[in-house]
Amino acid sequence: MFEKSTWLHLRIPFSFFLLPVFLFALAVSPNINESRIVIVLIALHIFLYPASNGYNSYFDKDEGSIGGLKRPPKVNTGLYYMALVFDTIAIVLGLLINWQFALMLFVYGLVSKAYSHPSIRLKKYPYLSWFIAGFFQGFFTFLMSYVGLNDYTIYQIMKSSIIIPGLLSSAILWGSYPMTQIYQHEEDSKRGDITLSLRLGILGTFHFTGAAFTLASACFAWYFVEVYHLKYALTFLVSMAPVVLFFGYWYLKARKELANANFINTMRLNFLSAIFLNAFFIYFFLDHTQVLQAIKAGY
Repeated sequence: MFEKSTWLHLRIPFSFFLLPVFLFALAVSPNINESRIVIVLIALHIFLYPASNGYNSYFDKDEGSIGGLKRPPKVNTGLYYMALVFDTIAIVLGLLINWQFALMLFVYGLVSKAYSHPSIRLKKYPYLSWFIAGFFQGFFTFLMSYVGLNDYTIYQIMKSSIIIPGLLSSAILWGSYPMTQIYQHEEDSKRGDITLSLRLGILGTFHFTGAAFTLASACFAWYFVEVYHLKYALTFLVSMAPVVLFFGYWYLKARKELANANFINTMRLNFLSAIFLNAFFIYFFLDHTQVLQAIKAGY
């Protein structure tokens, strides 16, 4: 259970790529509490997401590169049990806030297991897996984070001011998710997993992501203008410019040689997206909650 391969497959650093949803929920939360921020952050990013990574790795048994691991080691039963332990710790941490947050952590864990477990294996259904992955890593995680951060009940979050940013979180993930599968076509085909990226093809995946990401970015800009201020919309679009530039550069390379749609370039795109989205949402949180102004004033 404590072997090096187990810890590698948990891919704890990979949680960084999913951090923007938590930060978005934090930025629009009305009840900021330091202890809840720490509990939610640890429950999600140190335990829940790594548990999902480890569980999926155990059943996928990938031989080629996977997200966060260029050369994944062979899996063992220790990984399976460690993933369950991590899931349990996440739920126990959730109970420190309220049972609704803990229940949502449990539900997320169940869905992530269904993604790769051989008896269900959502991964082999291209459109269903794409929708569920984007929905739960985006909308559901946003609501889950919001419940935990504010110590709310599930009933209290059923309002448009929370539903809309939750849907925006899914929108950007629905657009980018096929890109995370673009280098795994050969291995997915061997297992019979017909992912959306495999169905679209390499260039089709680029076209789909380009169109979906543009639409999602426009929706984010609309949201910031309507709910907050034009400056946040402009800052968001500027923040995404480096991501768009790399995406365009990579697309041109892939058109010349499809082999350029590889693991390294995928991780570069993921890293850029995470860096600039995280930076934007941290800025958004600090600025519109007046924390930044308080820091500047010396408080």
